[in-house]
Amino acid sequence: MQNTEIARRFTEYADLLEIDGANSFRVRAYRNAARTIEDHTSSIADVVHDAPATLTELPGIGKDLAEKIVAVVDSGEFDALTDIRKKIPAGVHEMLKLPGIGPKKVAALFHELGLTTLDMLKTAAETGKVAELKGFGKKTAQSILEGLTQIEQTGHRFLLADVKPAADEILTDLLQLEGVDRGEVAGSCRRHKETVGDLDVLVTADMSDAVMDALAAHRLVEKVLARGPTKQRVRLKIGIEMDLRVVPDESYGAAMQYFTGSKEHNIVIRRRAQERGLKVNEYGVFRDDVLVCGKDESDIYTAVDLPWIPPELRENRGEIELAEKNKLPKLVEVKDLKGDLHMHTTATDGVATIREMVEAAKAKGYQYIAITDHSQRVSMANGLNAERLRKHWKEIDKVRGQISGIEVLNGIECDILEDATMDLADDVLAEADWVIAVLHYGLKQPAEKIHDRLMNAIRNPHVNLIGHPTGRLLGKRPGAAVRFNDVFKAAKDHGVMMEINAHPQRLDLDDIQAAAAKEMGIPIVINTDAHSTQGLEMMPWGIYQARRAGLEAKDVANTKSWAQFKTLLRK
Repeated sequence: MQNTEIARRFTEYADLLEIDGANSFRVRAYRNAARTIEDHTSSIADVVHDAPATLTELPGIGKDLAEKIVAVVDSGEFDALTDIRKKIPAGVHEMLKLPGIGPKKVAALFHELGLTTLDMLKTAAETGKVAELKGFGKKTAQSILEGLTQIEQTGHRFLLADVKPAADEILTDLLQLEGVDRGEVAGSCRRHKETVGDLDVLVTADMSDAVMDALAAHRLVEKVLARGPTKQRVRLKIGIEMDLRVVPDESYGAAMQYFTGSKEHNIVIRRRAQERGLKVNEYGVFRDDVLVCGKDESDIYTAVDLPWIPPELRENRGEIELAEKNKLPKLVEVKDLKGDLHMHTTATDGVATIREMVEAAKAKGYQYIAITDHSQRVSMANGLNAERLRKHWKEIDKVRGQISGIEVLNGIECDILEDATMDLADDVLAEADWVIAVLHYGLKQPAEKIHDRLMNAIRNPHVNLIGHPTGRLLGKRPGAAVRFNDVFKAAKDHGVMMEINAHPQRLDLDDIQAAAAKEMGIPIVINTDAHSTQGLEMMPWGIYQARRAGLEAKDVANTKSWAQFKTLLRK
């Protein structure tokens, strides 16, 4: 069981406790426990199996919580969660998916109106019963109806790659308006989280009405949901909602810091301010109600004796402590990359030829690439058997003999089969310059079986890289149950690298596990998994994930020159 699954049980329990009216301190304890579990870089399940007594050494985990963690790992549940699920119907918990509806409002809907499903909630909102509840009103009822429609049509969260281009385009257009001086996308989109719930855009402007009118008329906007003097909420045609805030220039930096988040990061910043006799909010830094600063975001951090912290790190995962010691990482950038080592051609399921992929990579300034078409197990992608693969490599040899200025590796994306063997024989893999081992099938196998498959691949003397290690597809399928601590130890011992796959639906490794791999000194390779020349442009999404993991250029193998990189090849 992965950390995210364990954490989800505790988050659910905290939600249900709050809906049931439990003590706020008790609720907070479970929310903190969920965060501790999810952010832990090692496998909690491994800790339970190997050293359960050490669970209480984790922040906020006492004896009672440790026992519940053990129960979740052993059975998938703990008794208190099972009991409260019987008390609070599943449909009530689903109501938390609605934007702007928290446990307190859900509690009112459940206890006062007796609503137990989303369908009942929709009827109550349409008939006016929700609007009559204290603390709700017509606007909240309408917001609930719109949220229900959004859930039905698009789901609750959106891939970063699906919404960031729209946010960037809207911001660019707003910055062209007369009187608009500064602006930025904030929120989880600015922190480059792999999925985003909604969008936030901040601007400074002489006349807020003109900016709001322009947003309302923008080609990407479907509907204006709410409008006030300085805030407007719209729904974009792609389904996500966006808040536009027009802020005073003297408060712009403070607003940027506040609305970028995360909430957990900002709590620490506010506490540091209080310790220094200051108050921080979206309007600025104040001492005795006198504005100290707020125009520039870096000033907010200076006021609490910290250097500016990159948005991707603002998750309260140790960035404050690093900043205090002036040891924040110099995060990797797209321009640092010297190669891309995972891509496909028309030999399998790509849409570009070998030559087209090589020329496109050379045009990007890469020093080296690897052509890594699928092995035979991926029959739907016309995967290659040994005979076809060897012919394919000869075609690559021809092309690289005709194009100078870039090294082209004969590679293969080789499946790790369900019986833990490799999809191609060792004598074939031995002829490759670059072998990526991957899980495509059998992702629901028990953790022990997944473990055996990955370990066999890592021990194989011809494997260079474990590609998209869990096999997940965001929003479509969960990844395999990988025991990362053991896998990383083996990879370190055998000189096998780990991939951050930049495809927006994969982003695998995730940020937590990429950080853990870095801690163990395992080289990370950021690849596009491109199936076309345009697919080579997906690299920024992988870079964003690497930045959230705190990776520097030195942690990423394909930032090295060709002369440096080839020393890492296991041949």
